[in-house]
Formats: sequence, C-alpha cells, structure tokens
Amino acid sequence: MILSMTGYAAASTETESGSLALELRAVNHRYLDLQLRMPDELRGFEGALREAITAQLQRGKVECRINYAARSAQTGTALNRDLLQQLAAWNREVQAALPDARSLSVADILRWNGVLETPSASADPGSPYDKLRAALFDLLQEVLREFSAARAREGEKLKDFLLQRMDRIESLRGGVLPHVPAAIAAYEQKLAARFREAMQNAPIQDLWDERIRQEITLFASKIDVDEELSRLASHLGEMRRILAQGGAVGKRLDFLMQELNREANTLGSKSVDAEVSRSAMEMKILIEQMREQIQNLE
Repeated sequence: MILSMTGYAAASTETESGSLALELRAVNHRYLDLQLRMPDELRGFEGALREAITAQLQRGKVECRINYAARSAQTGTALNRDLLQQLAAWNREVQAALPDARSLSVADILRWNGVLETPSASADPGSPYDKLRAALFDLLQEVLREFSAARAREGEKLKDFLLQRMDRIESLRGGVLPHVPAAIAAYEQKLAARFREAMQNAPIQDLWDERIRQEITLFASKIDVDEELSRLASHLGEMRRILAQGGAVGKRLDFLMQELNREANTLGSKSVDAEVSRSAMEMKILIEQMREQIQNLE
C-alpha cells in the first residue's frame, strides 16, 4: 500500500469528566515532525501520545490538536489556595502602587492558569482522570485509523498518476528508437553528396569513400542514444517494482526521478532530430510532474 503524507481526520467523544475532540492533519515533510497541541491538564499524556502516533507514521509534518472541555461540576476540581493567596497579595501591591488600577475579578482569577486544580495523570485506576486517559487513547486510535485510510486513498491516486506518466514516457521512448537509424541514413546521404561535389576530379575513389565511412561512424557515435534509452527502461522498471512493493517509497522514487531526468537531458543534448528533441522535452515535463507528486509520498 502506498501512503500519502497528506491527510486529515477528526473525532470527538463524551466522558464522565467532559468532552474530548481530537484532530490530526499532515502535509509533506522531509522527516517526521510531530506537533502536539493540548490543554495543560492533559500534558501528562504527551509522551504516550507521541509514542502512539510515531508508531504509525514515518514522514510528514503532523499536527495533533486535542480540545478538552471539563464539566463544571467535575469531581476532584479544587482551588489552588496557595496561588489564590499569592494573587491576592499581588493585587494589593498593584493597588497600592497604582490606585486607579482595576482589581482582579472572580472571572479573572478562575481563568488564571493553575488556579483550578484537577487530579493528575497518575491518579489511581478507576478515577475520573484514569477514565479520561482511556477515552483519549481510544479516540486517538479511532482517528489514526481514519487518518491512515485517508492517506491510503490519496496514495492510490498518486500511484495511478505516476503510472500514467510512466506509460507515456515508455511510449515516447519507443518512438525515439526508429529516429536514430533514420538520422544516420539521412546524414550519410547528405555527407556523400557533399564529398562527391567537392571531389569530382579526385583520382582516388577509395580515399573519399573511406573518409565518408569515418565521418558516418563518428556521427553515429555522437548521436547514439541506445545507452540512454536502455537506462530509461531500467529506471521505469524499477519504479514499477517499488510501487508494486508498496510501503515507504518516497525517498527511493525521488532518487529515481534524478536518474530519469539525467537520461532525458542527455537524450535531448544528443538529438539531431526535431522529433527526438520534442520527445526528450516532453519526457522532462512528465518527470517533473512525477517529482512534484512524489514529494507527497511517505
């Protein structure tokens, strides 16, 4: 199965202590770059969350966003009295220095980070927070399943895209083959005509016939693209093998794009035929299209 690095999935659930919503989104990236965004009361789960996500992903810039809305009557929630006293002392100091400053309201205090305490992630089994943890990881597995399915669907689309371009390159390669002998034959006729015109009165016929053969041999070696066409076929065959094998194919296919582009460039530089030049240019366009899409494959 071919996987795209681009994907999105989201789900939500209700627990005894509040509502949970989890969202996963990813775009292409050279390595795996995971960012977790979650409320402070869930930070105790960060390590386990990272481990669960990275076990299923190898590349991509991934963002996991978790929202948690605790119920107002959540069991175990209490005021942090030490922090409350500190806020009161700070409020008095500010009032003394700036009499016109507004005092802290109850809403201001309750929104202060750390004023409302909830049980820690290490609470005893069976506690509301332990149930919240179980619900969170169940939700994560649900989202990961949908996320992987979305990436697989996108990966199949990219695979079809690549196969279509590869078929076209193979067709162009087959079209180039008959042009090289035709170009050599045309050059031979043209060269022979020029030599005959220049050496009409030459006494030694064999001398200029040998010179023509030398020039034809030199010309044929310069425009010989059998090696380039053979390597194109080899690289395309390797691409098909990698795509059929599946898994993490992005880096291997990206390397083959460099090799294909090198052969297409050489093919164009050796061309003495307009049709071969056009084919080489079209190959380069198709290779660039494939290279852009391969950046999205894991």
